[in-house]
Amino acid sequence: MSHGHEHHGGAGHNHHGPRTLPASLAAPEEIKAWRTRLLVVGGIATLISLVFLMVKGGPGHILRAYLMGFMVTFGFAGGGLVVLMLQYVSGGKWGLLLRRPLEAMSRTLKLVALMVIPVLFFMKHLYQWAAYPNAKATAAAYAKGLMTQEQMLTANAKHAMLSPTSAVVQVVIVFGILLTFAFFLNRWSLQRDADPEAGSQSSFDSWRIKFENLSGIGIFIYVVLLTDLSILLIKSLDVTWYSSIYGLQFLVGQGYQVLALGILSVVLLSRFEPMKTLLRVTEQHDLGKFLFAFVMLNIYLCFAEFLIIWSGNVPDEIPWYLARIQGGWWVICSLDFICHWLIPFTLLLSRDLKRNKKKMIWLCGWMIFARSLDMFWLIEPNFPDAAGNLHLSGNLGILAYITVPVAVLSIWGAYYLTELMKRPLMNVNDPHLEEMLEPEHAH
Repeated sequence: MSHGHEHHGGAGHNHHGPRTLPASLAAPEEIKAWRTRLLVVGGIATLISLVFLMVKGGPGHILRAYLMGFMVTFGFAGGGLVVLMLQYVSGGKWGLLLRRPLEAMSRTLKLVALMVIPVLFFMKHLYQWAAYPNAKATAAAYAKGLMTQEQMLTANAKHAMLSPTSAVVQVVIVFGILLTFAFFLNRWSLQRDADPEAGSQSSFDSWRIKFENLSGIGIFIYVVLLTDLSILLIKSLDVTWYSSIYGLQFLVGQGYQVLALGILSVVLLSRFEPMKTLLRVTEQHDLGKFLFAFVMLNIYLCFAEFLIIWSGNVPDEIPWYLARIQGGWWVICSLDFICHWLIPFTLLLSRDLKRNKKKMIWLCGWMIFARSLDMFWLIEPNFPDAAGNLHLSGNLGILAYITVPVAVLSIWGAYYLTELMKRPLMNVNDPHLEEMLEPEHAH
């Protein structure tokens, strides 16, 4: 391998023998500066967002933009939990580098659980089923032209799941279960590090089985809970929309953004010890390939659904897509395709790019932005006024879709960094750690 690749990939260590584990595995002090910057950005974005309360349509846009920001942060927190469980079930040294960032993401579920409260409190301004919670209310709305007949009949048929009381109960159950899984996985991780016998094979196998048993059923339960929450908070914005793989699309989308943030965190931390010693070109390349797999799966699921619905041409199904590709929304749709799929897919084909730290930092940051853009494309076209909202003239409130998610994500990011600083950046009682200290074999 050339010296240039060694520089970018972080493999410029002694190749003649194992590297030495740094004396301290604590997170570097520089994380505090990163957190401060995020809090400053979040504060500025919050102040600007408040200005939109005074413009026409501003409060509505702020609420929708907040839902967008919340779903992206839930993607990091919940997605971090399920990828953590996936790593425990599958094994492999790829997950050892990501374990602490994934654990930190899962511990932010406490904050995300609080962040859902405004969505529930103002739900009648987002969802027809919340604004008209019973058959009498939907009939009155239909008589006034506020609902179509299809919306009225569908809302009535779904009241068991889609009603204000039911929504609160579902959210409490979802976050209660996820917080329980996150609690035990994080607690056991520290206990295993502190176990003096954890380095032995028998003790390691015991801990491994313990994590696997919880994570195996946990992944299944998470898929069910995510499907419920994605239907409740996003899919039901259009009460007539049906999709049999909506939950799976969100699951893959969460893997997409979680891996992007995890790799971004690890590569940025590799500028400092201990990650500077621990991140080899081999592991960075493996993580890049794993990210590429999620990009391809994301493309496959979304395009397959579009192709099936479009070719079927069923009147009950195609309006959802028509609202997202007609008029000015064709531009957003095209940008979503280019940013969310085309650019990551094309760039991750490159072996050299996956091994280049600087380029991976930019690409992972871009993918987080692209995921947010995709969430905008999913949310805003559900509302009747969406067709005219892409014009800034007389509609400055739409800019809340920039400032509000930036504020939400910045505050969440600062909390994520706070959690990341609380633990050493590496699990010490794991046999894969010795492999990562070995010199590079394949250049």
